[in-house]
Amino acid sequence: MNDSKVERTIAISKPMIGDAEKQAVMEVLDSGQLVQGAKVAAFEEAFAQFQNVKHAIATTNGTAALTLALLAYGVGTGDEVLIPSFTFAATATSVLSVNATPVFIDVEAETFCIDPNVIEAAITPHTRAIMPVHLYGQPANMPTIRAIADKHGLALIEDAAQAHGAAIEGQPVGGWGMAAFSFYATKNMTTGEGGMVTTNDDRVAALARMIRNHGMSQQYLHEVVGFNLRMTNILAAIGLVQINYLAKWNEQRIANAKYLSSNIRTVRAPIVKDGYQHVFHQFTVVTDEGADRDAMVKYLNERGVGTRVYYPLPVHKQPIFQKMGFNDLNLPVTNNLTRRVFSLPVHPGLSQEDLEYIVAEVNHL
Repeated sequence: MNDSKVERTIAISKPMIGDAEKQAVMEVLDSGQLVQGAKVAAFEEAFAQFQNVKHAIATTNGTAALTLALLAYGVGTGDEVLIPSFTFAATATSVLSVNATPVFIDVEAETFCIDPNVIEAAITPHTRAIMPVHLYGQPANMPTIRAIADKHGLALIEDAAQAHGAAIEGQPVGGWGMAAFSFYATKNMTTGEGGMVTTNDDRVAALARMIRNHGMSQQYLHEVVGFNLRMTNILAAIGLVQINYLAKWNEQRIANAKYLSSNIRTVRAPIVKDGYQHVFHQFTVVTDEGADRDAMVKYLNERGVGTRVYYPLPVHKQPIFQKMGFNDLNLPVTNNLTRRVFSLPVHPGLSQEDLEYIVAEVNHL
């Protein structure tokens, strides 16, 4: 590997913000209608249509969306929720936030998503829900997981924070159960912060809307314990612009990923199952066993290729969960992958020259 540094930076992510978003925000500011209102309702309708679901409920952020989904299903004290450990910590901490217990499950080596083959062995009389994660934009095996949830009478909550527009055989994620999306700045579309819950269940949707707004079904009539998880009109205005570009941006991510996958030789490119639409929130590769992953990441960053590890430590090994006693879990695939994965730029802001440069530097590893 060439250790020389270069004056070049290709960011790992790049929020696509233009004049239309700026104008939309100014229109809201000028209107004086800043809190949840007509813009939020319009954004919810547009997102529901994009994801082909009946209901979309906007929230302050993606973590709030996960928590709201759990609350809407009545998950709480004494309940267990099956989740992967190879994910961002919010998947697990949202479970803690409703006083339930996360039960960590291993993932598939090829897709990085929760392994359906080990789910049933983890189900106990206390299991209340399964929460698969569509990691990096790759859908989890929802047909199989849906069948398991139905068989055991479990709630199904999709962590779709990274998977806007991902689909299986043309059916978008977000409607297999209840789902939570994030609009954080690095996501395939953004509102800066913000989240969305989606569902096809009328009853659960109505309850989620009440919980989001202090438990109110109408002004000052509090029917359930609720919180302030509302999105503002300011964020929704940005979202209404962004969603018009989301399909095109996803197509560009998929095209960029195809180029990278076809030309990179030194690491294993992402594997996409037949019939699955991976929307490449991240382009995550796997090093050979025994390779010095961290040295590779350091080299690529020094060469101007924004490279990150998502995620270097399984959630069950995070200090908070170690203190809670999650010490001796047998998750061999998860433990192996967290030592070997790293992510390369794949966002729609990349030029062909950028892609060629990324390939050249990765192939020098």
